[in-house]
Amino acid sequence: MQKPQNNSPKNAPKIAPKIGSVPNDRLVILFLVMMVAAAGNTAMQATLPAISSTLKISDVWVSMAFSWSALLWVWTAPKWARMSDKRGRKLLMSWGMWGFISSMLLCGVSLWLGLHGWIGAGLTFIIFALFRSLYGGFGSAAPPAVQAYLAARTEAEERSKAMALLASSFGLGTVIGPAVAAYLVFEPFGLAGPLFMFGAFGIAVWAALKLRLPNDTPKFAARGAVASYPSSASVNNAPDGDIDENDNGQSTDRAPLNLRDSKIFKWLLSGLVVGHAQAILLGVIGFLVRDRLHLYDQPAMAVSMIGSVMFIGAIATLLSQWGLIPLLSLSPSVCVRWGSIAAIIGILIIAIGRDFSTISLGYAISSLGFGLTRPGFTAGASLAVDRSYQGDIAGKVASINGAAYIAAPAIGVALYNYYEPASFALMLSGLIFLLLWGWRKLD
Repeated sequence: MQKPQNNSPKNAPKIAPKIGSVPNDRLVILFLVMMVAAAGNTAMQATLPAISSTLKISDVWVSMAFSWSALLWVWTAPKWARMSDKRGRKLLMSWGMWGFISSMLLCGVSLWLGLHGWIGAGLTFIIFALFRSLYGGFGSAAPPAVQAYLAARTEAEERSKAMALLASSFGLGTVIGPAVAAYLVFEPFGLAGPLFMFGAFGIAVWAALKLRLPNDTPKFAARGAVASYPSSASVNNAPDGDIDENDNGQSTDRAPLNLRDSKIFKWLLSGLVVGHAQAILLGVIGFLVRDRLHLYDQPAMAVSMIGSVMFIGAIATLLSQWGLIPLLSLSPSVCVRWGSIAAIIGILIIAIGRDFSTISLGYAISSLGFGLTRPGFTAGASLAVDRSYQGDIAGKVASINGAAYIAAPAIGVALYNYYEPASFALMLSGLIFLLLWGWRKLD
């Protein structure tokens, strides 16, 4: 007689949890950590031209505050990325969030005091630039820590999906920031309202991070990639090669990449040219909208119009990176070539545009073009080296992306104020050179 099976819970077969899976509630927190910084950064970009005209501060000095922050980001980001394994990923996320929160709130206070006439315009800008450095210096700690946290808890086959989620958080943030900026301008904060509100959002995200995200032992070793400085004109994609699973922080016997190697140089040069043209356009566009639409003395309307143009550009960027590239399976060289053509057409339309519709159309076309070129040169550089050098090339790509925002926006705004066509000539000359040179060199 067959012995009956014992189906009691004690003897029931155990179902192992999925290796490397991250619960949805933790994914939401990680998503918000990345998104809130991008949204806050772009919301501030939408308000600063109006703040500049209200305080009567030179547009160039305002743009230099972002240059200083970008310089600190480029300098500190690699240090935070290397530190993530030693000090803990959750701790570095907290430091990054507090860099963002303190910068937004303290910059908001300085601007609020200046807008109400309690401190002079010059002192307002100096204090603002100092507090802005908190974001550039500490905000760069969060992205590599988030990436490493996910990479250390996901199998290789799950990692692409996880990294795509992080990229989408940055992309969504660039859309949300400009879209909501105008609605956050309210009394008693006025033009400083978006800074206070995103600082408050940051506190809420930090609290969720502190209370809901355990700093448990990871399943795999991983180091986060250096993230590029967030901007409304670009989506920060983190390809799989950015995550070094085997790096234990010790040096290896590998020879460093030779940047003079034509296989690498051509892609990095493409990224340098495209990045500077994109950064100049981003630096100029807010002031151009304010001036072309005659909104110098209408700060609230200026924020609304600038935010709308930036929102349209962010949507176009997402369309190219999340739609055109995967749908058409575009190669890196095609992305750079046709992206450059679209960017040139868009910039020419902006140059002649004198109304909201024309400027928006030009900015959308140029953003779509830049949305193609950035993943193009990133993928091209990655494919030019083998797997053992992916971390090395990813760091160089991130450095180029960040370096473009150190001086280019301020130079572009200075040229725009001195002789407006000069800023457009600088952007177009770089892109035309890339198009002519790249048509032969990029393959």
